[in-house]
Amino acid sequence: MEPHTGTLVVDISRAKAEHYECVYQCTARNKHGTAVSNNIVVQQSRSPLWSKETIKPFVIQEGVSLVLPCRPPAGLPPPIIFWMDDNFQRLPQSRRVSQSLNGDLYFSSVLREDSRNDYICYARFLYTQTIQQKQPITVTVLNLDAINDTMAAFYNDTDLFSEDPADERKPTFLIPSGPSSSKMVLRGQVLEMECIAEGLPTPDISWTKVSGDLPAKRTSFLHYQKTLQIVDASESDAGDYRCTSRNPLGSVHHTIHVTVKAAPYWISGAPRNLVLAPGESSVLTCRASGTPKPSVSWSMNGVPIENSPKDLSRKVEDDTIIFTDVQTGSSAVYQCNVSNDFGYLLSNAFVNVLSEPPRVLTQANKVYQIIKNHQALMDCASFGSPIPKITWFKDSRSSTLDGDPYILHDNGTLEIHVAQAHNSGKYTCVARNILGIYENHIYLEVKEPTRILKQPEYKVVQMGRSVVFECKVKHDPSLIPTMTWLKDDGELPDDERLIVGSDSLTIIDVTESDAGVYTCIMNTTLDHDSASAELTVVEATTPAVVYDRPDPPTDLELTDHKKRSVQLTWIPGDEHNSPIQKFLIQYEDSLHHRGHWHNLTEVPGTRTTAHLKLSPYIHYTFRVLALNAVDFSRPSFPSRMVKTEPAAPDENPTGVQGFGTEHDNLVISWKPLSGLQSNGPGLHYKVMWRQKVVDSDWTAVTVANNSKFVVSGTPTFVPYELKVQAVNNHGAGPEPAIAHGYSGEDLPVAAPENVQAVLLNSTLAEVHWDPVPSKLIRGHLKGYKVYYWREHSLHKHNPHLMENQILTFSGNHTHRMLPGLHPFSRYSFNVRVYNGKGEGPPSPTLRFDTPEGVPGAPTSLVVTNPNLDSLTLEWSPPHDRNGRITGYTLKYQPVNNSNELGPVEELALPANETSVTLLNLKYSTRYKFYLNAKTVRGAGLAISQEAVTIVDEAVASRQVDIATQGWFIGLMCAIALLILILLIICFIQRNKGGKYPVKEKEDAHTDPEFQPMKDDDCTFGEYSDNEDHKPLKGSRTPSNGTVKRDDSDDSLVDYGEGGDGQFNEDGSFIGQYSGKSAIRETAEGHESSEAPSPINAMNSLNSFV
Repeated sequence: MEPHTGTLVVDISRAKAEHYECVYQCTARNKHGTAVSNNIVVQQSRSPLWSKETIKPFVIQEGVSLVLPCRPPAGLPPPIIFWMDDNFQRLPQSRRVSQSLNGDLYFSSVLREDSRNDYICYARFLYTQTIQQKQPITVTVLNLDAINDTMAAFYNDTDLFSEDPADERKPTFLIPSGPSSSKMVLRGQVLEMECIAEGLPTPDISWTKVSGDLPAKRTSFLHYQKTLQIVDASESDAGDYRCTSRNPLGSVHHTIHVTVKAAPYWISGAPRNLVLAPGESSVLTCRASGTPKPSVSWSMNGVPIENSPKDLSRKVEDDTIIFTDVQTGSSAVYQCNVSNDFGYLLSNAFVNVLSEPPRVLTQANKVYQIIKNHQALMDCASFGSPIPKITWFKDSRSSTLDGDPYILHDNGTLEIHVAQAHNSGKYTCVARNILGIYENHIYLEVKEPTRILKQPEYKVVQMGRSVVFECKVKHDPSLIPTMTWLKDDGELPDDERLIVGSDSLTIIDVTESDAGVYTCIMNTTLDHDSASAELTVVEATTPAVVYDRPDPPTDLELTDHKKRSVQLTWIPGDEHNSPIQKFLIQYEDSLHHRGHWHNLTEVPGTRTTAHLKLSPYIHYTFRVLALNAVDFSRPSFPSRMVKTEPAAPDENPTGVQGFGTEHDNLVISWKPLSGLQSNGPGLHYKVMWRQKVVDSDWTAVTVANNSKFVVSGTPTFVPYELKVQAVNNHGAGPEPAIAHGYSGEDLPVAAPENVQAVLLNSTLAEVHWDPVPSKLIRGHLKGYKVYYWREHSLHKHNPHLMENQILTFSGNHTHRMLPGLHPFSRYSFNVRVYNGKGEGPPSPTLRFDTPEGVPGAPTSLVVTNPNLDSLTLEWSPPHDRNGRITGYTLKYQPVNNSNELGPVEELALPANETSVTLLNLKYSTRYKFYLNAKTVRGAGLAISQEAVTIVDEAVASRQVDIATQGWFIGLMCAIALLILILLIICFIQRNKGGKYPVKEKEDAHTDPEFQPMKDDDCTFGEYSDNEDHKPLKGSRTPSNGTVKRDDSDDSLVDYGEGGDGQFNEDGSFIGQYSGKSAIRETAEGHESSEAPSPINAMNSLNSFV
C-alpha cells in the first residue's frame, strides 16, 4: 500500500496475474468509526484462441436462405465481431445480408454474386488489443437451370435436377424461432431485440409495442430495421413487442415478451451524514427500490448491527434507524447494504454526536453591493450542534426580518427579491443554539443602475466627412464606470481617426471601411448597459446627398390567376439615395375582416414580382410597402380584388382536449378555425369520442361553429379517445388525430389506511400512510393533506388550544414530515387524499404527545433596587415553557466604557423563584445580565438586560476637577515659560553660529582677489537673508550671480559685527560689509534697499573666476 494513502498497488511482474483474481474491499478507521468501500472485483482479461476446425464449403441453390456461423471463443470481456474478406475489407451488408447480435451472418436469400471463398469472421478483444480470425468460409451458389442444360447432353436430354430454382415465397423468421419469445433486461441498461427473416423478395421488418407506444426519444432501429434498441430501459418498457416481416407474398409476426428487472437503486439518495447534539433525535434512512424487492442490512463500523454493542438510543426498523435521545460517545459510521439478485448498493453514513456552540462561517463585515431592483442575497453560513437557529436584524435591531420583502432561506441566507435604496444598511445575522449565541455583521449597499440616457443614432455620412456617435450615461456615483466602443462586435481599429471621448465616439475623414455597427458599452463593477447604431458610408457628392424613405410602389398588377395562386407585379418608387432592401406585401380580406391589413410575405428589394399562394373563400386586395435604410414607404394604392372559390377545410382544429366539469360529463374543447382557415361557408365540426377500451365504437355529433361540446351521462373518471374534424358546405377536412382525455372527477371515496406518526424530536414528527387505490381516488391524484392541530399543552398552567393547521403534499407520497410542532403538547391529526375535485374522507383521528423541549426565553427581566454594590433582578417565566421548568441560569459580567466584557459570573436558581438580589457588586459599574430557563432537555434562549450600580457620593465628592486647582495652573504656566525660553535660545544659536559664518569666511579669504566685489565700484554685492530659498548644491543660478530675494523672518543685524550696523526706516541694512560705519551711496543710489549677501558674493566670485 502506498504510504499516507489508501491506494493498494499490486506488482504482477513477479507472479501470474490470475493469482490476484479475487474480490477486494477497503476499510478506513479512525477514532470516530470505520468506513468500508464497495467490493472491487479484479479479473484478468482473456482472449482465447479460435479452436482449429475444418469448415466444409457451403454449396447452395440460388434464392434460398443461408446462415454463416461465427461462434467466437468466449473472452473477458466478450469480443467485438465483424466480417471481412482476405483483403481486410468489410463485407457489404444490406436488407438482404446482415450480421446478427451473436455475430452470425444471415442471408435472407442468396444470389450468384454471393459466391466467394473468403467469408472471414474476426473477433476483436479490447483489453488485450488482439484480433483473431476464423478459418475462411467458402460459399458456392448454383444456378440449377444452367446445370440441367449442361448435364442433359450426357444423359440423353434427361432433366437431371428436376427441382426448379427457389421460387418467390412469403417470409419466415430465421431468428427468433416460434411465434413468441421472452427477454429480460435490467433497468438502465440497453434493451436490444432482433428479428431476422428469410423470404423472396427480401422482406421488410417493422416494430410495434402491443401494450403501448415506443419511447420515441430512447428508441432506434439498427441493422436495416432488424434490431430494435431502447436505451436506458425502465419499468415502463416492460410488455409485448411485435416484429412483423412483410413482402408482397405475405407477412409473419413474432411477439417478444419483455420483463424489466432492476438492481437496487436509491429512491431519495443515499443515507446522509447526521450531526446530532446530545439529547436530540433523528432518523437515518436507507430507502431504495429494485425488482425483485431488495433486502436491507445494517452494519456499524463494519460489523453487522446485530453483533454490535447494544444502544438503547438506537432502534432499527427495516430501512430506517431511529435515534432517540442520543448521548455523547455514540458517534459511529453506519453502513447500509441493499441487495437483490441483480446487484447491491453500499453506503456509509457518519452519525456524529457533537456538542458545539454556534459559529458563523460567513466573512465578518462583508459588504454586498447590489443594483437597485435586483435580487439581494446575504449569506449567513453557520455551524453548531444543535443546528443553530438563524435570525436577522437591521440597523437598530427593533425586530427580526422575517416578512415581506425579506425571505429567510433554510441555509440562513436572507433574500430581498427586489432591492431598493432604503434596504441599504447594516444587517446583523444571529446564530443561536442552547450552547450560545454568535453574531455577524454585514453591510448592504444598493446602487443605482447604469443606464444609457442618449443612445447613438443611425448615421449616413459621406466619405471624407466626420461623424459623431453620442452615448450619454447615468450611473451610480460611487461606482467607477468604464466606457468601451466596439465595431461589428469586435475591438475598434487602431486608427488615430477614431477619437473616443468620455461620452462620444468621433470618426474624422470617414472612409468606406468605417461602415458597420458601432456599440457603446458602459461597464461598472456591478452592471452594464449597451446601445448600438449603424454607420453607412456613401460616396461624396456635390451638393450633399439627402436621404429619405422610398416612395410607395405603383402600378400593382395581378396576372396568372389560378385556383390557389396569383402573380403580383409592381413598379418601385424613388429610392431617395438609399437602396430598397425589401418589399412587404399585405392583404385585406374584405369578406371576413374588412379594413384590416395582414402581412402576407416579403421579397428582396431587387425583385418586383411575387408569386402569392391563396387560400379558398377569401376576397383578396393587395398592397406593397418598400423598405430602405431610413424607413418603410407609405403603402401603395390597393390592387384590384381577387376572389377565391370555397373548398373543403385543409386542416382540423388544434388543442383538442377532454375533461369533466361534473362527475358524469365530458367536456370536449378545441381551438376553432379562423375565417381564413375555414375555406368556405357553413363551417361546423364533427366531434367524435369513445371510451379507451378495446373494440368500443365511436360516437359522433355535429356541432356548429363553436369551441366545445359537453357529453353527459358518462361514467366517473374514465379515459376517452377524442377526435374533432372540420367540415363546411364543400366537404370535410382530413382525418383528425386522436386526442385523449378523462370524464369528470368525483370526490375520493376512501381514506388512507395504516396511518401512524413517528416522533423524531420535540418539534418534528413523520406521518406514514398507505396510498389510496387509484380506482377509489376517482380522479387525477393531486396529493395528500395532513390535518393536524394542537389540542393543548401538557403543562398544567396552559389552557386547551385548537390550532388547526393543514399541510398539503403534492404527488403520490406515503410519508411526510410535520415540522414546527410545540414541545410538550398533545396533537391530533388525520390524513386525506385529494384530486382535482376535492378531498376525500379523513382517516381515523390519531393523537400523539411531543416530548419536552428546551424552553423559550423568560417573558421579562427587570432590574430594581440598584444600590452601591447590589441590585435586584425580577423576571417572569417563559411563555413557551415546552416542558417542566427545572430551574434558571443567571449569568452576568461587567462592561467597561469601551464596551469590553469582563469575566462571567454564573448563578443557578431554583424553578420556583422569580427574583434574586445580587450582592458585592462594584459601585458605578455597568453590568450585563443573561437569564434563561431550563427543562430536562436543556437550557433555552436567554433574555438579556443591562444596569448600572449607583455612584458612591463620598467618593464622588473627592473627585474634584483638577483643572480648577491653582497649583495645577501654576505648574502649567512654568512649563510653558520654560519651553518659550528654550525656543528663544535655540533660535539665537541658530542665527549666530549657524549656516552663514561670514566673519570666519572673511578672515579665511584675506586676498583681495577673492573678495566678492562688484565690477564697477568694488563694493560688495547685494545679498538676501532668505536661507530657506538659497540655491541647493548643484542648482543653477542666474548669470549675474544673484538670487531673487523672497520674504524672510531672519534679522539682518545678525550678519553685521557688533551693533554698528545702521538701518533705514524700513529696517534695511545700508552699511558696507567691511566693519566700518561709513555710508557710501552707489551709482544707482538707494534704488535697492537690500543688504549684501554672502551667497550673492560667492556667486559673483564664481562668475568672476
